[in-house]
Amino acid sequence: MEIYLDNSATTKPNKEVVEIMLKALTDAFANPSSLHRKGVEVEKLIKTARKQLSRALAVKSEEIFFTSGGTESNNLAILGAVEARKRQGNRIITTKIEHPSVLNVYNHLEKQGYDVIYLDVDQFGKIDLDELKEHLNDTTILISIMHINNEVGTIQPIEEIGELLKDCTKKPIFHVDAIQSFGKIKFSPAKMGIDLISISSHKIHGPKGVGALYVNKSCKINPIAYGGNQEAGMRSGTENVPGILGFGVAANALNIELDEKINKMWTLKNSFMEKIKEIEHIKVNGFEGEGSAPHIVNISFLGVRGEVLLHSLEQEGIYVSTGSACSSKKNSGSHVLKAMKMKPDEIEGAIRFSFSYNNEIKEIDYAVDKIEKYVLDLRKIMKR
Repeated sequence: MEIYLDNSATTKPNKEVVEIMLKALTDAFANPSSLHRKGVEVEKLIKTARKQLSRALAVKSEEIFFTSGGTESNNLAILGAVEARKRQGNRIITTKIEHPSVLNVYNHLEKQGYDVIYLDVDQFGKIDLDELKEHLNDTTILISIMHINNEVGTIQPIEEIGELLKDCTKKPIFHVDAIQSFGKIKFSPAKMGIDLISISSHKIHGPKGVGALYVNKSCKINPIAYGGNQEAGMRSGTENVPGILGFGVAANALNIELDEKINKMWTLKNSFMEKIKEIEHIKVNGFEGEGSAPHIVNISFLGVRGEVLLHSLEQEGIYVSTGSACSSKKNSGSHVLKAMKMKPDEIEGAIRFSFSYNNEIKEIDYAVDKIEKYVLDLRKIMKR
């Protein structure tokens, strides 16, 4: 039996996604910038995909710009916003638990002389709004906060931040990395006061290599790459047509019984939590219910090295993660868990389980049985 519980890293593409991509590769292969009929036909297909994305986010289609993925979306949002506002100030506010595609951009901007504030988080991985208020001033040009943390699943108070920014004399641009929240929880960019939203295709059962950035029509950011003025000049370069069409189909599928899909993930998570707690000496990292995502659980198995447990489960066809896939090959330990002030042994024994509505309860039961077996075996070995 193969049980895939690493859906925060990537998801398996839906069948209809693969079909539309194959059609794009074989039939809709023309350059969408070409003036002939075949080019115009492909351009129309991209327009359809853009509408599918906009419906899933409840925004206008002209506010959606396709990119090569979540990393580029985050880079475009941050660097584009800073470039557009650099004459108005130099303060940027983010958190210590952002994804590397955000944190590494800010490391770069710090070297350029920008005043980057990294907000602390509590033991559950949540920021303090009062600390955010303390750092807000008239020189703040950008706030970038992750919606759902990719390692522990904590949901940040995005709506409250949007309300807070309404009272600013000089309102900073508000960017949200929604790569883990898109399709997992319901939210409205317009109602939450968000200017920029990064999303990624391969987190919602679409293809890799394509993402999107929502840019509120009232928000002005600069492009960071120049060329043939595709994507209304926001993101030049010949479009990844198969990827974009696949992304559109995947986004369209989100609107079909979304409540049922979210409830399915909660059912899987609750069942997993109930059973995993029967194992002694474990620690749940982050919130368990309210305030957490329906698809992410992070557990520290004390007395066990997470990486060893991961490979042990792999032998049984169970696939999990020790943290972010973009930094899992580094041995420095999770920056998220460190920011939550967890102990070294808790960090060392941490495993992330992330579910999809395609998983089944029987898979959860099988996985927990194997987890318990290997945790007990590994603890015995460690005591020798």
